[in-house]
Amino acid sequence: MKVGIIGATGIVGQRFIDLLHDHPFFKLTEIIASENSAGKRFSEACRYQVKQFPEKISSMEVKSIKDDLDCELIFSAIPSKAAKRTEELLAERGYIVASNASAHRMDRDVPLVISEVNPEHLALIESQKKRRKSDGFIITNPNCATIQLVLALKPVHDAFTVKKVYVVSMQAVSGAGYPGVASLDIIDNIIPYIKNEEEKVETEPLKILGEFEGDHIENADIRISASCNRVDVMEGHLECVTVQLREKPDIESFKNAIKNFRGLPQRLNLPSAPKKPLILMEEEERPQPRLDRDKERGMACSVGRVREDPILDFKFIVLGHNTIRGAAGASILNAELLYRKKEI
Repeated sequence: MKVGIIGATGIVGQRFIDLLHDHPFFKLTEIIASENSAGKRFSEACRYQVKQFPEKISSMEVKSIKDDLDCELIFSAIPSKAAKRTEELLAERGYIVASNASAHRMDRDVPLVISEVNPEHLALIESQKKRRKSDGFIITNPNCATIQLVLALKPVHDAFTVKKVYVVSMQAVSGAGYPGVASLDIIDNIIPYIKNEEEKVETEPLKILGEFEGDHIENADIRISASCNRVDVMEGHLECVTVQLREKPDIESFKNAIKNFRGLPQRLNLPSAPKKPLILMEEEERPQPRLDRDKERGMACSVGRVREDPILDFKFIVLGHNTIRGAAGASILNAELLYRKKEI
């Protein structure tokens, strides 16, 4: 299937390119960016490069959204303000839009999907296509901090029912995009505020863990409190999570639920799927971003320091690669699932 990337010159856009340029299902045919970048070689349009790309990628011409695009599926890595209307226009033109932006995540008929967690929510696509009267549609993946949190909560919720969650995030600077946070603000420092982040972490999991009801999702009955911080780390978000459950198990049963978790992408052996979406670590000082963010090509999340909590029930740490598992990789995995199920 021919695919394009809009917002291709940014950090997440370049992650998409890196993960797609030799993909077994998808052929990258279009690189799309702003009017200022249109007509340039990809290498010329990038102010910052995540890595050195092959010449066949570097020499590709950057297109504008106004151009006729030779693709069926477009991965979106544009800012949310621009994504609101741009993604709607692309869907109206008949393109399938797999979006990493937040603009449509909470729309009633737009699936907000983590492939291992709620693939059944992709059924919302039919309602959306009927409303739009188009073969095009939008699917979304969650915020980067939400993805690793919900991956860790899913097996616990299935087994013991999560009632309350308290999460404190320590989020990498790459999550702010380029140029991101000024060096004099973040070096030797922690910034205890990320605009709109806490709201996303507190609301998106409720839709993801909710129940599909034909044409909408009934949110899960979970209360979440989040405190989000920007820290001096290049890649990899670390979260301290505390949970209260409806039924408290022994600690080994809690650990086993995490350790044994697998989802539909693993059963289907999708190209981007990690063999273990959650890796349980028993070492006292793990996981750590520098040591563990790249596990399973950046697509696995690591869980460690599982212990009982004196106020709620259990607490643990979860680490995920924010621009791979938390962004481009999650969106590609959703598209792979649709492709394998022959829904695109």
